[in-house]
Amino acid sequence: MVHLGMSGSLRIMDASSPPLFHDHWDVVLDDGRCLRYNDPRRFGSLHWLQSDNHPLLDHLGPEPLSSAFNADYLYNLSRGRKASVKQFLMDGKVVVGVGNIYANEALFMAGVRPDRAAGRVSKDRYQRVVERVKAILQGAIAQGGTTLRDFVNSDGQPGYFAQQLQVYGRANQACRICAVTLKEIRQNNRSTVFCPKCQR
Repeated sequence: MVHLGMSGSLRIMDASSPPLFHDHWDVVLDDGRCLRYNDPRRFGSLHWLQSDNHPLLDHLGPEPLSSAFNADYLYNLSRGRKASVKQFLMDGKVVVGVGNIYANEALFMAGVRPDRAAGRVSKDRYQRVVERVKAILQGAIAQGGTTLRDFVNSDGQPGYFAQQLQVYGRANQACRICAVTLKEIRQNNRSTVFCPKCQR
């Protein structure tokens, strides 16, 4: 099992290729190629599994593109939660793979303020959140990811979804929907950008 951390990547290449500075390990294949792991930030990890179970996986929520990630699930799990809806969406115990950028974008597209308490979001609004999370992730996958600094996809190419971002990284600029100035707040030391008019 490979965890890519925040900046890790895997590439198939000739096993004789000299490693780069942030290349940390190779799995050498029978055909002379290798699966090489590169991780500038060193947050990733490699684990040898004897079964499908592992303590790092046991507590994780569903995949966001699966049918298990739906409005009923989010609504029921959020009841009584005082944490913000953005923090709730970014919690890997709730759903995996919805990072800061995608949470910002999904909440904007769903019209939900990121600092609203998760327990105070209606089921109808969670339906919009689920739909937007799925659409945004599928769009990002189709565009090869969201390259801001050092991300590259499996071909070593940058992703182009950053060009589609509506709010993330656009604090103090005009909302592309209503032209009101986008606001930025900090939540758990992460940047959150939202539109005070479009998001309620």
